[in-house]
Amino acid sequence: MFAAVLVLLPPSERKLPAPVRRGSSPVDLGSLTWPELAPARERVLDAAAALADDPAAVGAGPSLAEEVARNGRWRSEPAHPASRVFTGVLFEALGLASLPPAAARRAAERVLVVSAAYGALAPHDAVPAHRLSMGTDLPGVGPLATHWREHLTPLLEGRAAEPGQVVLDCRSAAYAAAWRPSHSAAERVVAVRVFREVDGPDGPVRSVVSHDAKRTRGELARHLLLRRRREPDSPEALASAAAEAFEVELSPAAPGRVRQLDVVLRRACAGSAGSAA
Repeated sequence: MFAAVLVLLPPSERKLPAPVRRGSSPVDLGSLTWPELAPARERVLDAAAALADDPAAVGAGPSLAEEVARNGRWRSEPAHPASRVFTGVLFEALGLASLPPAAARRAAERVLVVSAAYGALAPHDAVPAHRLSMGTDLPGVGPLATHWREHLTPLLEGRAAEPGQVVLDCRSAAYAAAWRPSHSAAERVVAVRVFREVDGPDGPVRSVVSHDAKRTRGELARHLLLRRRREPDSPEALASAAAEAFEVELSPAAPGRVRQLDVVLRRACAGSAGSAA
Protein backbone atom coordinates (compact mmCIF):
# COMPACT_ATOMS: atom_id res chain seq x y z
CA MET A 1 0.00 0.00 0.00
CA PHE A 2 1.29 3.44 -0.88
CA ALA A 3 2.09 6.14 1.66
CA ALA A 4 -0.96 8.20 2.56
CA VAL A 5 0.26 11.47 1.01
CA LEU A 6 1.62 11.73 -2.52
CA VAL A 7 3.53 15.00 -2.97
CA LEU A 8 3.64 16.38 -6.52
CA LEU A 9 6.34 18.98 -7.17
CA PRO A 10 7.40 21.06 -10.14
CA PRO A 11 11.06 20.83 -11.20
CA SER A 12 13.54 23.64 -10.75
CA GLU A 13 14.39 25.67 -13.83
CA ARG A 14 18.12 25.23 -13.33
CA LYS A 15 19.69 21.84 -12.76
CA LEU A 16 23.02 20.99 -11.17
CA PRO A 17 25.16 18.90 -13.53
CA ALA A 18 26.48 15.64 -12.12
CA PRO A 19 30.21 15.60 -11.41
CA VAL A 20 32.24 13.85 -14.10
CA ARG A 21 33.82 10.86 -12.39
CA ARG A 22 35.39 7.65 -13.51
CA GLY A 23 32.67 5.11 -14.04
CA SER A 24 29.86 7.68 -14.11
CA SER A 25 26.92 6.48 -16.19
CA PRO A 26 24.29 8.17 -18.36
CA VAL A 27 20.56 7.89 -17.69
CA ASP A 28 18.97 4.46 -17.96
CA LEU A 29 15.37 5.14 -18.96
CA GLY A 30 14.28 1.65 -17.98
CA SER A 31 15.50 2.13 -14.42
CA LEU A 32 13.44 5.23 -13.69
CA THR A 33 10.15 5.28 -11.78
CA TRP A 34 7.36 4.08 -14.06
CA PRO A 35 9.64 2.43 -16.67
CA GLU A 36 6.63 2.08 -18.96
CA LEU A 37 7.19 5.78 -19.72
CA ALA A 38 10.55 4.97 -21.36
CA PRO A 39 9.31 5.25 -25.00
CA ALA A 40 7.56 8.57 -24.27
CA ARG A 41 10.68 9.83 -22.51
CA GLU A 42 12.96 8.84 -25.36
CA ARG A 43 10.71 10.57 -27.88
CA VAL A 44 10.85 13.84 -25.91
CA LEU A 45 14.59 13.62 -25.25
CA ASP A 46 15.43 12.95 -28.90
CA ALA A 47 13.22 15.85 -30.05
CA ALA A 48 14.85 18.17 -27.51
CA ALA A 49 18.31 16.98 -28.56
CA ALA A 50 17.59 18.06 -32.12
CA LEU A 51 17.17 21.62 -30.84
CA ALA A 52 20.17 21.61 -28.53
CA ASP A 53 21.96 24.32 -30.52
CA ASP A 54 18.92 26.64 -30.54
CA PRO A 55 18.07 27.89 -27.03
CA ALA A 56 15.21 30.06 -28.31
CA ALA A 57 13.44 26.95 -29.65
CA VAL A 58 12.93 25.73 -26.08
CA GLY A 59 12.16 29.16 -24.63
CA ALA A 60 15.62 29.91 -23.28
CA GLY A 61 17.85 32.92 -23.78
CA PRO A 62 21.41 33.00 -25.15
CA SER A 63 22.88 32.98 -21.64
CA LEU A 64 21.45 29.49 -21.14
CA ALA A 65 23.02 28.04 -24.29
CA GLU A 66 25.25 25.63 -22.38
CA GLU A 67 22.34 24.33 -20.29
CA VAL A 68 20.30 23.73 -23.46
CA ALA A 69 23.31 22.09 -25.14
CA ARG A 70 23.18 19.38 -22.48
CA ASN A 71 19.88 18.27 -24.00
CA GLY A 72 21.86 17.06 -26.98
CA ARG A 73 24.11 14.92 -24.80
CA TRP A 74 21.44 13.10 -22.83
CA ARG A 75 22.69 9.68 -23.95
CA SER A 76 26.21 10.38 -22.63
CA GLU A 77 25.89 13.09 -19.97
CA PRO A 78 26.50 11.71 -16.43
CA ALA A 79 23.31 11.07 -14.48
CA HIS A 80 22.77 12.00 -10.84
CA PRO A 81 19.85 11.47 -8.42
CA ALA A 82 17.08 13.96 -9.12
CA SER A 83 17.31 15.07 -5.48
CA ARG A 84 20.73 16.55 -6.36
CA VAL A 85 20.04 17.66 -9.92
CA PHE A 86 17.05 19.83 -9.02
CA THR A 87 18.02 23.02 -7.20
CA GLY A 88 16.28 26.28 -6.41
CA VAL A 89 14.15 27.74 -3.66
CA LEU A 90 11.62 24.92 -3.32
CA PHE A 91 14.22 22.15 -3.26
CA GLU A 92 16.47 24.07 -0.87
CA ALA A 93 13.55 24.37 1.54
CA LEU A 94 12.61 20.72 1.07
CA GLY A 95 16.20 19.66 1.81
CA LEU A 96 15.97 16.08 0.57
CA ALA A 97 19.67 15.43 1.21
CA SER A 98 19.36 16.38 4.89
CA LEU A 99 16.32 14.25 5.71
CA PRO A 100 16.86 11.60 8.41
CA PRO A 101 16.64 7.98 7.18
CA ALA A 102 12.97 7.38 7.97
CA ALA A 103 11.88 10.62 6.31
CA ALA A 104 14.14 9.91 3.32
CA ARG A 105 12.39 6.56 2.86
CA ARG A 106 9.04 8.32 2.94
CA ALA A 107 10.28 10.82 0.34
CA ALA A 108 11.37 7.97 -1.95
CA GLU A 109 7.85 6.51 -1.77
CA ARG A 110 5.72 9.63 -1.94
CA VAL A 111 7.53 12.50 -3.70
CA LEU A 112 7.19 12.84 -7.47
CA VAL A 113 8.66 15.66 -9.53
CA VAL A 114 6.61 16.28 -12.67
CA SER A 115 9.18 16.80 -15.41
CA ALA A 116 8.96 18.18 -18.95
CA ALA A 117 11.77 15.86 -20.04
CA TYR A 118 10.94 12.68 -18.09
CA GLY A 119 7.26 12.91 -17.19
CA ALA A 120 7.68 12.11 -13.51
CA LEU A 121 10.72 11.38 -11.34
CA ALA A 122 11.26 10.13 -7.80
CA PRO A 123 14.10 11.68 -5.77
CA HIS A 124 16.40 8.69 -6.33
CA ASP A 125 15.94 8.55 -10.13
CA ALA A 126 19.28 9.37 -11.78
CA VAL A 127 19.05 11.82 -14.69
CA PRO A 128 21.44 14.31 -16.31
CA ALA A 129 21.12 18.08 -16.09
CA HIS A 130 18.86 19.44 -18.83
CA ARG A 131 16.87 22.52 -19.80
CA LEU A 132 13.28 21.98 -20.92
CA SER A 133 10.03 23.52 -19.73
CA MET A 134 6.52 22.10 -19.81
CA GLY A 135 5.36 25.02 -21.94
CA THR A 136 7.57 23.94 -24.85
CA ASP A 137 6.03 22.78 -28.14
CA LEU A 138 8.52 20.26 -29.53
CA PRO A 139 8.51 19.44 -33.25
CA GLY A 140 7.25 15.91 -33.75
CA VAL A 141 5.97 15.73 -30.17
CA GLY A 142 3.76 18.77 -29.74
CA PRO A 143 3.02 20.69 -26.54
CA LEU A 144 4.72 18.82 -23.73
CA ALA A 145 1.83 19.25 -21.28
CA THR A 146 -0.46 17.51 -23.77
CA HIS A 147 2.10 14.80 -24.48
CA TRP A 148 2.63 13.98 -20.82
CA ARG A 149 -1.05 14.24 -19.91
CA GLU A 150 -1.75 11.26 -22.13
CA HIS A 151 0.89 9.16 -20.40
CA LEU A 152 0.71 10.42 -16.81
CA THR A 153 -3.06 10.45 -16.40
CA PRO A 154 -3.61 6.67 -16.08
CA LEU A 155 -0.63 6.33 -13.73
CA LEU A 156 -1.54 9.21 -11.43
CA GLU A 157 -5.23 8.34 -11.50
CA GLY A 158 -4.33 4.82 -10.38
CA ARG A 159 -2.15 6.15 -7.61
CA ALA A 160 -4.82 8.59 -6.43
CA ALA A 161 -7.35 5.76 -6.29
CA GLU A 162 -5.34 3.80 -3.70
CA PRO A 163 -7.18 3.44 -0.34
CA GLY A 164 -6.37 6.33 1.97
CA GLN A 165 -4.38 8.17 -0.70
CA VAL A 166 -4.27 11.97 -0.59
CA VAL A 167 -2.38 14.07 -3.13
CA LEU A 168 -0.64 17.29 -2.09
CA ASP A 169 -0.28 19.23 -5.34
CA CYS A 170 2.54 21.78 -5.21
CA ARG A 171 2.89 22.09 -8.99
CA SER A 172 2.92 25.41 -10.81
CA ALA A 173 0.26 26.05 -13.46
CA ALA A 174 2.36 24.86 -16.41
CA TYR A 175 3.08 21.51 -14.75
CA ALA A 176 -0.45 21.15 -13.40
CA ALA A 177 -1.55 20.98 -17.04
CA ALA A 178 0.25 17.63 -17.40
CA TRP A 179 -2.32 15.97 -15.12
CA ARG A 180 -5.79 17.29 -14.46
CA PRO A 181 -7.46 15.00 -11.93
CA SER A 182 -10.65 13.28 -13.00
CA HIS A 183 -13.94 13.97 -11.25
CA SER A 184 -13.42 11.02 -8.93
CA ALA A 185 -9.75 11.72 -8.18
CA ALA A 186 -10.13 15.48 -7.68
CA GLU A 187 -11.72 15.10 -4.27
CA ARG A 188 -8.50 13.45 -3.02
CA VAL A 189 -6.27 16.24 -4.35
CA VAL A 190 -5.25 19.27 -2.30
CA ALA A 191 -3.59 22.11 -4.22
CA VAL A 192 -1.39 24.52 -2.29
CA ARG A 193 -1.69 28.29 -2.59
CA VAL A 194 0.32 30.78 -0.57
CA PHE A 195 -0.88 34.20 0.55
CA ARG A 196 0.68 36.99 2.58
CA GLU A 197 -1.53 39.03 4.88
CA VAL A 198 -0.51 42.45 6.15
CA ASP A 199 -2.31 45.14 8.07
CA GLY A 200 -3.86 47.78 5.84
CA PRO A 201 -5.63 51.04 6.72
CA ASP A 202 -9.00 49.33 6.38
CA GLY A 203 -8.00 46.00 7.90
CA PRO A 204 -5.97 42.98 6.81
CA VAL A 205 -5.00 42.84 3.14
CA ARG A 206 -4.21 39.48 1.55
CA SER A 207 -2.11 39.06 -1.59
CA VAL A 208 -0.87 36.08 -3.57
CA VAL A 209 2.78 35.15 -2.98
CA SER A 210 4.60 34.16 -6.16
CA HIS A 211 8.35 33.48 -6.00
CA ASP A 212 8.55 32.98 -2.25
CA ALA A 213 5.62 30.57 -2.43
CA LYS A 214 8.10 27.99 -3.71
CA ARG A 215 9.95 28.12 -0.40
CA THR A 216 6.74 27.69 1.59
CA ARG A 217 5.69 24.70 -0.51
CA GLY A 218 9.09 23.11 0.08
CA GLU A 219 8.83 23.73 3.82
CA LEU A 220 5.34 22.25 3.90
CA ALA A 221 6.45 19.12 2.06
CA ARG A 222 9.40 18.74 4.43
CA HIS A 223 7.15 19.09 7.46
CA LEU A 224 4.90 16.29 6.20
CA LEU A 225 7.88 14.03 5.54
CA LEU A 226 9.39 14.63 8.98
CA ARG A 227 6.27 14.21 11.12
CA ARG A 228 5.85 10.89 12.94
CA ARG A 229 2.17 11.07 13.77
CA ARG A 230 -0.64 9.22 12.04
CA GLU A 231 -0.49 9.66 8.28
CA PRO A 232 -3.21 11.89 6.80
CA ASP A 233 -5.77 9.89 4.86
CA SER A 234 -8.15 12.71 3.85
CA PRO A 235 -7.89 16.36 2.82
CA GLU A 236 -9.11 17.35 6.27
CA ALA A 237 -6.43 15.27 7.99
CA LEU A 238 -3.82 16.72 5.65
CA ALA A 239 -4.90 20.25 6.55
CA SER A 240 -4.69 19.36 10.25
CA ALA A 241 -1.15 18.04 9.74
CA ALA A 242 -0.16 21.22 7.90
CA ALA A 243 -1.68 23.32 10.70
CA GLU A 244 0.91 21.91 13.10
CA ALA A 245 3.47 24.27 11.52
CA PHE A 246 1.53 26.71 9.33
CA GLU A 247 -1.57 28.83 9.37
CA VAL A 248 -3.81 27.18 6.79
CA GLU A 249 -7.33 27.29 5.42
CA LEU A 250 -8.92 24.37 3.54
CA SER A 251 -11.61 25.12 0.98
CA PRO A 252 -14.98 23.37 1.42
CA ALA A 253 -15.51 20.02 -0.25
CA ALA A 254 -17.40 20.05 -3.53
CA PRO A 255 -18.16 17.07 -5.81
CA GLY A 256 -15.46 16.61 -8.42
CA ARG A 257 -13.45 19.64 -7.27
CA VAL A 258 -9.83 19.85 -6.14
CA ARG A 259 -9.55 21.21 -2.60
CA GLN A 260 -7.46 24.34 -2.02
CA LEU A 261 -5.09 24.53 0.93
CA ASP A 262 -4.25 28.18 1.50
CA VAL A 263 -1.12 28.85 3.55
CA VAL A 264 -1.36 32.31 5.08
CA LEU A 265 1.83 34.14 5.99
CA ARG A 266 1.23 36.94 8.46
CA ARG A 267 3.59 39.62 9.63
CA ALA A 268 2.76 38.69 13.20
CA CYS A 269 4.09 35.17 12.56
CA ALA A 270 7.66 36.28 11.85
CA GLY A 271 10.14 33.59 12.83
CA SER A 272 7.64 30.75 12.67
CA ALA A 273 7.85 27.90 10.17
CA GLY A 274 4.91 29.27 8.24
CA SER A 275 6.39 32.73 7.74
CA ALA A 276 9.71 31.76 6.25
CA ALA A 277 9.22 33.00 2.71
